[in-house]
Amino acid sequence: MAGHADVGVAGLGVMGSAIARRLLAREHAVCVYDIRPEAVAELARQGAAAAGSPALLATTGVVVLSLNSADIVERVVFGPGGVLSTAPDGVLVIDMSSIDPGRTRAFAARAAALGAGWVDAPLSGGAPGAERGELTLMLGGQEGDVARALPLLGTLASRLTHLGPAGSGQLVKSVNQVLVGCGFAALAEAAALVRAAGLPPGQVLTALSGGRADSALLQEFFVKFAEADLSPTGRVSNMVKDLEAARDYARSAGIPLPVTTAVAELHRWLSAAGHGDADNAALMHYYAPLEIQP
Repeated sequence: MAGHADVGVAGLGVMGSAIARRLLAREHAVCVYDIRPEAVAELARQGAAAAGSPALLATTGVVVLSLNSADIVERVVFGPGGVLSTAPDGVLVIDMSSIDPGRTRAFAARAAALGAGWVDAPLSGGAPGAERGELTLMLGGQEGDVARALPLLGTLASRLTHLGPAGSGQLVKSVNQVLVGCGFAALAEAAALVRAAGLPPGQVLTALSGGRADSALLQEFFVKFAEADLSPTGRVSNMVKDLEAARDYARSAGIPLPVTTAVAELHRWLSAAGHGDADNAALMHYYAPLEIQP
């Protein structure tokens, strides 16, 4: 069935599933793969074709990855039965995972040696942004590969910026995650003050709107944090991974990141306390752990 699809999606977590649903809604013929049969079955009920291995996704010609780590990306693409394990010439891999820039450059070089293209396209906007087609994408790759990817990515995103060769998108995603992760920590502390005072979060948001504290992050997440709404938009464990990747790059460049380090440790505390799979609003556990149910 993959041969009749025009795009493959590997990785059906919160983000990958949202990406696949958006592509289906925009009338793409989508083939999906995940190690969890139930995730594949759910997308199949929504109209996607199921692939029994990553290699079968390659018959679509364009494969989107939404995976949790560079190790998983390497295994899914280059391992036995991987996307580029057989006849990869002409296949375009679009990696929407958030992984290390250095390993991304290495993956792109390996793909090129096999005759395949590679675009790193890490995202900002979360699952809701994907479902609305309003993601922000940071792109790295060769001009020709990016040009080939743009029509598909344009169905997922309202803002796309090609920043340079492979790995450039991942580096800018690290910048994004430093800002978002530190912003989440500030939102959580502000929300804790509001909860302690018994103020209505919606009215507080209205009062802050238009002032210097206003931002897209405030508008989307302040009430969510203040109400301890843990409906899934992004996992704590992913933020740990992204902030640690930023710290690793900073160390290699000799740049201190004291605030990012503190925020990364706060997220690591949450993971150690059993909240790694919870939404980022689980930061509120730090302030009032007995009031919130995971």
